[in-house]
Amino acid sequence: MTMLTPTTTDLPDIIDTVASWQREGLPVQVHPGDLGWYQRFGADALASALRVWTVGDEAAAVGFLDESELIRMAISPDHSDDQALAEAILADFTGDLTELLPAGKGIVEARFGSALQHTLTEAGWGSDEAWTTLHRDLSEPIPSVTQRIETVDPDRADNRIADRIAVESSAFPGSSLTADRWRSMADGHAYKQAKCLVGFTADGAPAGATTVWSAGPRRPGVIEPLGVHGDHRGHGFGVEMTLAAAAALREMGASSVTVATPTSNTVAVATYRAAGMSILGEVRDFCRP
Repeated sequence: MTMLTPTTTDLPDIIDTVASWQREGLPVQVHPGDLGWYQRFGADALASALRVWTVGDEAAAVGFLDESELIRMAISPDHSDDQALAEAILADFTGDLTELLPAGKGIVEARFGSALQHTLTEAGWGSDEAWTTLHRDLSEPIPSVTQRIETVDPDRADNRIADRIAVESSAFPGSSLTADRWRSMADGHAYKQAKCLVGFTADGAPAGATTVWSAGPRRPGVIEPLGVHGDHRGHGFGVEMTLAAAAALREMGASSVTVATPTSNTVAVATYRAAGMSILGEVRDFCRP
């Protein structure tokens, strides 16, 4: 078993592989949308943030260094119970990746893969912040929204990139999204199955925005991220944007829409529930001792 750092030319294959691991009925794990959203920092940055564990010539697990001291895992369903793989991954966490996952600070998101979860627990890794995952089946049509929703199109002169960024900056203070970074994201392989949506008030002000990511037909899609402009909160725009996100994913052939948010963010949880999403449960990441 080998841990590799990919190159930019490897990214399409890795994204397609992670997409193939998305299965309805399995716990939510790293999604192509997570990788696609990170590509706003560029293809080189995304490749550097990935680690791929192979068994023979087959990719069996992908680790995504999403933030400092955090690695988010995707495990092939064929290797969920692979104890040897789990032990090899843990050895790399405490060996080659020690500086990235330091003692007392290193966090592992491992929401799927019973062998890896068991191995981390046996090694003394504890629990970190609680996250709530929510889900909606897309087999039935989604109720229409009254808000005007537009798709951000990089190829049109009247595109809405500036509106998309304005909402993101207000909803998430310190946001890293810029016009250049949006275009870098939109140029990525994962964005071939994604859409950015902006919702507007009656007088034309950008009020809400989201990016939705499909993993392909009949696979779960995700929202990453969704926000409401600070000037327009409390007017139902979050619910409207969630419904628009679900409708967009349904049009793209996704089987369901899923989102994860910190359990402490009770407003977000309530918004998603008001939009017809059901709570799948609460999950916690692993914290290195």
